[in-house]
Amino acid sequence: MADIDDRAGFSQKRANAAAVLDYAWDRGAFTASDAIEATGLTRSTVIALADDLVERGWFCELPNARAAGEYRKGRPARRYELRSSAGVVVGVDAGQHCVTAAVADLRGRELARAYTEIDEDSAEQRLTVADTVIAKALGDIGLQERSILCVTVGVPAPTDLHGVSPEGEQGFWSRMNPGFAAHLRERGERSGWLIEVENDANLAALAEGALGAGVGASSYITLMTGERLGAGYVVDGHLVRGKRGAAGELRLLSLVEGVGSTQGIAALLRTWALEARASGTVDASSPILKTPEAKLGAEVVFRTAESGDPAALALLDRMAERLARICAVLGGLLDVERIVFSGAVADSLGLLLPRTAARLDELTHSPAPDLAASTLHGGVVSTGAVVRALQIVRANAIALEPLDPIREQTIPF
Repeated sequence: MADIDDRAGFSQKRANAAAVLDYAWDRGAFTASDAIEATGLTRSTVIALADDLVERGWFCELPNARAAGEYRKGRPARRYELRSSAGVVVGVDAGQHCVTAAVADLRGRELARAYTEIDEDSAEQRLTVADTVIAKALGDIGLQERSILCVTVGVPAPTDLHGVSPEGEQGFWSRMNPGFAAHLRERGERSGWLIEVENDANLAALAEGALGAGVGASSYITLMTGERLGAGYVVDGHLVRGKRGAAGELRLLSLVEGVGSTQGIAALLRTWALEARASGTVDASSPILKTPEAKLGAEVVFRTAESGDPAALALLDRMAERLARICAVLGGLLDVERIVFSGAVADSLGLLLPRTAARLDELTHSPAPDLAASTLHGGVVSTGAVVRALQIVRANAIALEPLDPIREQTIPF
């Protein structure tokens, strides 16, 4: 019976320590009194736990309140702060054509970023490239792999709870995710890395909710809008994954009249622009006709539309109709308040989104979801991977061992 009581006491101490550590995560400097008020623990418990967390390396003790100019009379309060340099997290965007790794401290401050292009058909190469890009990002700031607490990888495929993807059509999903979870767990086993492999659109949704156009919305959709469409759903504050992690796969769009496929904005505007120039209906002075075929893509269409070109504006109207139907279906199913367009073309949607919103108002019951363009640019997936890695570390921090102080350095990006 004594052994059980000892275990219960240890478990309670661990829970109390986790509460104090979790309190510190969202704050700068704090005193024991601040933590007492937030956690409901006794003063002696909080002070003892704070000292233990300082010794373990999670907290640093700051100059007391009197030395900091915040205290004039009586006994000066001791001040603590989460040590953001207790380890790093790595967010990886293992995209179809490029692999990017971002390294951040425990406050989410990006320290380094590295990327390389990749042959999409080489599954084995993807694992090697991911290793290389992670090592490059760490090396740029003089860190070693033992500094890593968690690695999160985003892939253009659904993933189950173990980070495994199904084969998909013509093996696409399994090529995009050729065993990242098992590979990284084997690599990080000695260092105690936490590993998660997640769908890229889901990570983009987390990024938008934490730092981007989804901030303040409890229910929203992030729609990846490059070469193909994929979605990440956050409903009532929770990411929706589904039983097999495939909630955001949009094959259902093939059943929607006026949509018909999961092709994205970039892919379709390129195809439609080529069709328009071949039709003979485009004015001879239009950049759509004058641009070499190999360079005629979505960027040209958006830029040409801004100058008032009739052919380009017609293509945007056609795209607006398609996007409005997509938003009406997805927004209606989940009753979301906002739909965020994310990915490589998000910066160019200034003329397209108002057209889409106007048509969406006609297709839905009022009020229609707000439409917004992401401000996180092409790094949205790696940013979301960092956000998720920090969530994982925070949830498991009391069981982790923080590392020796690391050199804090901001790397220009």
